[in-house]
Amino acid sequence: MEGEGKVSAENEHHRRFKRICVFCGSRAGYKSAFSDAALELGKLMVERRIDLVYGGGSLGLMGLISQTVVNGGCHVLGVIPEVLLPREISGETFGEVKTVADMHERKSIMFEHADAFIALPGGFGTMEELLEVIAWSQLGIHDKPVGLFNVDGYFNSLLSLFDKGVEEGFIENSARHIVVIADTAVELIKKMEEYVPVHGMVAPK
Repeated sequence: MEGEGKVSAENEHHRRFKRICVFCGSRAGYKSAFSDAALELGKLMVERRIDLVYGGGSLGLMGLISQTVVNGGCHVLGVIPEVLLPREISGETFGEVKTVADMHERKSIMFEHADAFIALPGGFGTMEELLEVIAWSQLGIHDKPVGLFNVDGYFNSLLSLFDKGVEEGFIENSARHIVVIADTAVELIKKMEEYVPVHGMVAPK
């Protein structure tokens, strides 16, 4: 039917991303806004039928978003180094959990399976994963969108550091725009769907 075809095409547009890798904390943080944001993003991914790739933990924001997505009927792939099993998994796990040898293999598999990346609030591990995919984009290793879910201004100081890097001549102004920023899940996914790389790439793939 003509009308059904149009609806299907619109749905396919909204499903530009089949799998999104989410970097986030194995802790929930002190503010309820952080947990609310993880649930908000998870529910939106279910609504859009987007599968989740993440760090494999069952605690904190990792546990919240993975449980939300798997309960909504979407596939969840968690990738976790064996050494972190006692620290990041407690009780029930959600979705498929792949145990790997080390952090390098974890990040490689997460990268390989994702169409885009989103960082929720988290600690050093979250920030390291975020900065790596930003750097890889700058180098031209990939052109996948990188989103920052700036919940309650959590990443403001990091963004100020990026601006300082531009100001002092260490980061190209065009590369500053590799990161897509929003404070709601809906706005972030929309911006990521519209993302087009504008920065010069050091070593295009």
